[in-house]
Amino acid sequence: MPAPVSLEPGYVLHARPWRETSLLLECLTAEHGRIGLIARGVRGAHTPTARADLQPLRRLRLSYSRQGELGRLHAAELMALHALGGEALLAALYVNELLVRLLPREDAHAHLFAQYQTLLEQLSGARASAWLLRRFERDLLEAMGYAPLLDREAESGAPVQAGLRYAYAPERGPLRWQPHLGGSGLRGSALLALAHDQVPEAQDLPDLRRLLRELISLHLGGRALASWSLAPLARPRPHAAD
Repeated sequence: MPAPVSLEPGYVLHARPWRETSLLLECLTAEHGRIGLIARGVRGAHTPTARADLQPLRRLRLSYSRQGELGRLHAAELMALHALGGEALLAALYVNELLVRLLPREDAHAHLFAQYQTLLEQLSGARASAWLLRRFERDLLEAMGYAPLLDREAESGAPVQAGLRYAYAPERGPLRWQPHLGGSGLRGSALLALAHDQVPEAQDLPDLRRLLRELISLHLGGRALASWSLAPLARPRPHAAD
């Protein structure tokens, strides 16, 4: 049996009731990645760990034992609370759903954990969410080993040109757009902005949202994310790149 873990930085991604007084938790931790934990007795009247602390958007120090598929939570110390509302709250809950659905358990990604923490801080600072989400989606795909090709054409390997339009073959990469490919493609400048972490023009954000949703869909086993039906995430506003 693995040794108990003490005071590891982590976040609760999702919590749901289990039996009469307990919770089933999906957590993101700094050293062990996504883990499942049972928090026993936390829904009772007198418990050492408050149920309110075991909710999303709280930075914690978790002490737990790892026991197969589900470990057991021993204690959780609240370190910080990210107070979010409106579109920022929906964006954070969407990212939580992404992580629960896509990250395998016990697969550590220390860099992704740091990026998640930074994202919550940026959302708390009233930063517009659309570009922040596109960056995180890109980084999550990279952490999973599916980094999208963005700055070179799939067929020739030639550099993507900002002034051209491209279709995107999900398992290959950018292809120079031609009318027979359908749609209108997306601008090379949008792909390069995502590749080089530069804020794109507002008109490119809907195209990047569609591209990343298509890439993410490949790894969801045919089941869409519930968050995608929420209007603020489905239709990014024009100023969302500010």
